[in-house]
Amino acid sequence: MDSIQNRIAAFAKLGAFLSQFSEEKVVKKENIAHNELFFDGFKHQLKIAQENNSWFTTENLLFSLESWSKALTKSNLEKWISDNNIKIETPKTVAIVMAGNIPLVGFHDFLSVLISGHSVLVKQSSGDKHLLPFLAKYLEYVEEEFKGKITFTEEKLENFDAVIATGSDNTARYFEYYFKNKPNIIRKSRNSVAVLKGNETEEDLQKLADDVFTYFGLGCRSVSKIYVPKEYDFNNFFNGMYVKKDMINNAKYANNYDYNKAVYLMSEFDLLENGFLMIKEDESYSSPIATVFYEYYDNEIDLKIKLHEDRDKIQCIVAKDFIENEVAFGETQNPALWDYADGVNTLEFLSKI
Repeated sequence: MDSIQNRIAAFAKLGAFLSQFSEEKVVKKENIAHNELFFDGFKHQLKIAQENNSWFTTENLLFSLESWSKALTKSNLEKWISDNNIKIETPKTVAIVMAGNIPLVGFHDFLSVLISGHSVLVKQSSGDKHLLPFLAKYLEYVEEEFKGKITFTEEKLENFDAVIATGSDNTARYFEYYFKNKPNIIRKSRNSVAVLKGNETEEDLQKLADDVFTYFGLGCRSVSKIYVPKEYDFNNFFNGMYVKKDMINNAKYANNYDYNKAVYLMSEFDLLENGFLMIKEDESYSSPIATVFYEYYDNEIDLKIKLHEDRDKIQCIVAKDFIENEVAFGETQNPALWDYADGVNTLEFLSKI
């Protein structure tokens, strides 16, 4: 069997393993490779991950795992690979500097490097360091080829041929200087926006609540800003958001809500709020936790031009029949393998280093 097929099969088995961990329930299934060795251990890693980072609630951890289990099917992996030429003549070592804002946020880069046939050197964020090493060990058990090709380090990165690094706009400047002599992908901060026309159904807006609140809004695919027409009725928006009212029961979220509300009130900003979410008129894309920014638009053409000009700051545009490549309401956190962060084709980059 071809080596690439072995790697695809290994990640498909990982997808099957992760299918045991869904939002609905965690249940041990039959016929999962190496389950006796890994199932209980991974349950323990989830507990440790939650204790280490209080944003990593059970719900958010299981949402991430379920999303990856759906993505890592043989058919999805083969479709993804078939669109790219990834015949690697000389395997290289690719360093990945991962963010830690949401569970397994760096997994796509990890997957891309290994499926391409390269070795990976991973520097994790302290906020998300418990899950990936365990899943890497699972992959090594499933596929011998991965043994010796996966390294984790907490030290300074050394002995690598290319790098994929993700961070804030400030750390990106450091990355660009530090890694300037290596082939690289440097990812900066991005946010997602939604464009509302005023004719959205209650179901549309309830789905938008998933885009706003999943992972507490910490992901780059989380909607942090909405564009609305003049005279927009915000009652409709708040009615849609109401399905997420239990967010305020999370202590860390509630603390951020209270703090940001106090700051806004002391600054005498105009804001609307419903007890668990604030909205504030603001031109910025990146809003604090428990806050969504909004901006009015006069006409759709001007808004499309603005969004195009700011495309380097935007990850997703959620809308209905508004713009090319828009994301449907409720779908921002379900990217396909070929939905690349920042629109940079990672497999293409890896095929040329």
